[in-house]
Amino acid sequence: MNGGWAQLRHALLLLPLLASGAAAEPDNYVEIARGKALATAGDCITCHTANGGAPFAGGLALQTPFGAIMTPNITPDNVTGIGSWSADDFARAMHEGRRPGGSYLYPAFPYPYYSKVTRADLDAIYAYLRTLAPVTNAVNRSTLPFPFSIRQSMLGWNRLFFTPGVFVPDPKRSDEYNRGAYLVEGLGHCGACHTPFNSFGAAKTDHYLEGNQIDNWTAPNITNDMHAGLGKWSVDDIAHYLKTGQTATTLASGPMKDVIENSTSKMPDADLRAIAVYLKERGAAGSSPPAPLSASDPRMQAGEAIFADTCSACHTSNGGGVEHIFPKLAGNAIATQDDPASLIRIVIAGGRAAATNERPTGPAMPSLGFRLNDAQVAAVVTYVRNSFGNAASPVTADTVKALRGRVTGAAD
Repeated sequence: MNGGWAQLRHALLLLPLLASGAAAEPDNYVEIARGKALATAGDCITCHTANGGAPFAGGLALQTPFGAIMTPNITPDNVTGIGSWSADDFARAMHEGRRPGGSYLYPAFPYPYYSKVTRADLDAIYAYLRTLAPVTNAVNRSTLPFPFSIRQSMLGWNRLFFTPGVFVPDPKRSDEYNRGAYLVEGLGHCGACHTPFNSFGAAKTDHYLEGNQIDNWTAPNITNDMHAGLGKWSVDDIAHYLKTGQTATTLASGPMKDVIENSTSKMPDADLRAIAVYLKERGAAGSSPPAPLSASDPRMQAGEAIFADTCSACHTSNGGGVEHIFPKLAGNAIATQDDPASLIRIVIAGGRAAATNERPTGPAMPSLGFRLNDAQVAAVVTYVRNSFGNAASPVTADTVKALRGRVTGAAD
């Protein structure tokens, strides 16, 4: 009887897969379900799905300092996808950054992180991907300009910046910490966005998780730094944010919105807590906040007037915001990042917060770029970064103009 119930449970786990027309061996249900959960933790669908395209069929343009790279089709289509790949081929791509036949992948595919994932977990992900409906979608994989188009150059890059090797737990740390480390450093590849790059497009490992600019958004510092990072967040705050896209005072937007909607909101609570424990316990960057600009500074006076007229109705005059609706600006680490890109972008172009099962309504902010010129945006962003207890470098109109041009294609 117990065996019958177990088989029924396994079958129920795979009903969404089978309903899509996928085929699976009955004795592999549990492995495939585990692979689906791991693919979710790795957020594979976000990068491998183009806007309006079929899931996992590729074609999304990833912007890099060297040009756009189109993500590949990873459905089991034999011609345009990975249907002809073996489990060994898949593991080699993930662990070594090499395609079948030996050609090199670019690190826009984060194999330096996936190298840490165990072979057993890779085999489970491979098993899940094999159950997807094959989609014929030929993707141009040669979009980088010369000389970056020469894939053989990755041989030198790998020798300089890539150290393969599966994750090794720290015996001095708890199982929960090590689980979080495995997810953050490996499958979740958090450093691929949150760690700054050097001029060769490699992670600055001595600044791990200290923030970076991705697609004209700030991927913030997520170390335990008290000023610029998560130092003021509790373990519960981080886990709740990853599950719902919100805290009482913060809303996820930009690329993190997609990560939360497609990945972390669907992960087990225990894994989210493990991630939070790892981020809180691994240490902080230890930056020192600058002195805030004086309230008498002309930039602050101009920004205060704009804030009172345009922003205070929602964010309140003291920057306190409204819980779960309008983010709190006072003490908001996004406001005080060294890189102000996210704050500028939201003012110029607006944005919408993540929507999850627990918080199904994603609050939105309207674009103000149509009515504020570059100098005005710079003034109000500078004011927010240096008011309500915040302190950060001022923003110039030239910085706003450059970002506006990249975001909207029409600089002021």
